[in-house]
Amino acid sequence: MNRFRPLILAVTTVFAALLAYGLWTLPKAQPADAEGFSAARVAKDIEVISKEHHSVAQLEERAAVREYLVQRLSGLGADTVQVFRYDSLVGPKNKHVVYTFDAYDVLAEFPPLDASDEDTYMMLVAHYDSRYSQPMPKQDTVWSYGAADDGYGVGVILETVSQALKQRPDWKQGIKVLFTDAEEVGMMGMSAIWENNREVFDNVGLVLNIEARGPWGPSLLFETCPGNAKVMELYGKAKYPYTYSLTTVVYSFMPNFTDFTIVKDELPGMNFSAIADINHYHTDLDNFSNISEKTIQHYGAQVLPVTMEYLTNEVYADKEYLEADDDTTNFTVPLLGLFNFTKTQYLILNIILFILFLLVFAFEVIRGRVKLGAALKKSVVVLCMAVGVLALGELVSYVCAAIAGAKFKPFGIVVGIPFDNVAMIASSVLLAVVCVAVYVMFRKKAVRAVSGSMRASAAVNAASKYAYVTLYGTLFLMFVLSAVLIFALGENLMFMIPLLCATVAMLLYHMTSLRLWLIAAIALILLHAFSFLWALAMALTIGAFGAVAMLAFCDLMVLIPLSDLYMIQTSRRKQ
Repeated sequence: MNRFRPLILAVTTVFAALLAYGLWTLPKAQPADAEGFSAARVAKDIEVISKEHHSVAQLEERAAVREYLVQRLSGLGADTVQVFRYDSLVGPKNKHVVYTFDAYDVLAEFPPLDASDEDTYMMLVAHYDSRYSQPMPKQDTVWSYGAADDGYGVGVILETVSQALKQRPDWKQGIKVLFTDAEEVGMMGMSAIWENNREVFDNVGLVLNIEARGPWGPSLLFETCPGNAKVMELYGKAKYPYTYSLTTVVYSFMPNFTDFTIVKDELPGMNFSAIADINHYHTDLDNFSNISEKTIQHYGAQVLPVTMEYLTNEVYADKEYLEADDDTTNFTVPLLGLFNFTKTQYLILNIILFILFLLVFAFEVIRGRVKLGAALKKSVVVLCMAVGVLALGELVSYVCAAIAGAKFKPFGIVVGIPFDNVAMIASSVLLAVVCVAVYVMFRKKAVRAVSGSMRASAAVNAASKYAYVTLYGTLFLMFVLSAVLIFALGENLMFMIPLLCATVAMLLYHMTSLRLWLIAAIALILLHAFSFLWALAMALTIGAFGAVAMLAFCDLMVLIPLSDLYMIQTSRRKQ
């Protein structure tokens, strides 16, 4: 069995990556003749919408898109389709250019068949204007075609309504579709209808806003309303969920806003977006040739089930049903799905984990596998190295920006580096190789220190103890950081999940002598790390690569000694 362990470890790593990046877990794009949600049908709408630039600066092209949407909504059988006009709006300055324009929001209503004045509605929102002109590093000014931003949102909504109408006899609630104008110039279309025609929202109990910050990758539920406890229960109906409550915290510090920003404090809702990659966002690369039907299908896999649950479950007839005082802490792990906790539940989970870790750590010290002083010293070393990795990550970002002629913003959004993803992947692989090499070097040094021993098991025990010290030194650091973050922010999954998996695995390993617990922990940590760090890198861009690299380093410093303990060629009795 020993000789197969390296192969098992390698296969586990590869499978975790394939699962995390959606090669097996995301839904397959469905063709135009599919009975269910079809990305191919959405693509047909996007092809029409994104044929020309249609920002607030292109009056005729924007009017053509608007007319197409009115016709599509009418063709779907909307009871009413209205166009709200707001005159002489003034947009923000764009390199000393100020756009003055009229905005036109399109609203369609699909009530249940037995409609009454008391009906509650869900509102599906997307904007149909594309991004206006934007200067790019070493390029002329570019204009977006709006294929992803927000052709994805418009097309997904049209297909969702089309599918939902098949079960209209079962509806207890209705649908309102709002296609806003002038979102790209400060959400002015949504602001105008919210301020001037508030009655449109009077019977709305849920808002789903569908956006896109890039054309590919999974669709992320990246923001919810304050008091999202019941909203997240509803999101549990989604297939292939992909969300982290931490992204709402991160998003609040970013300079991006959506139509959902205008209403989220008043109406329960969810905000979806594909987030890869930043170099397609608001540029001429956002065109029909770059759309991803697999990404579009993932939108549908989440939005349609949530929509059908809301329409057919009579509990949502109460417009205020989804309003709540409490927020949840939630995250997804590829293959395992959505984990959703109330703040109290998550705090209790962490307290139990902290106690369990301290007990396991104390047991290791008492049994002599770990020296307390050595583990604490290793914690400090790992912390210092993590800070160094953070600095090196930002140096990589700075060098890449300098090569591409892009503006560097430490820990900020950096655009205009066409090779940014390649640079981050290559740097992460190099980081992993260096970490393994350094670990092996110091492990050999620990073994050489007992090379004169007469006992055959001395070298193995020395290697094992080095692995234990490295593992528990890193876990103790994660324990401290987890405790600080949970009490400061209420969010700590980047450290909590590795700490939880490794602690439980080591406990079960010592109780059963089965190494499968170690490989299970490695698999779970990898699934989380691949998925979460990818989302973080895409959201924050290469400008914050230092933070992503630092978190990756911390994960590696758990994964490497766990892998070493899994592969060491000895039985537990000889340790």
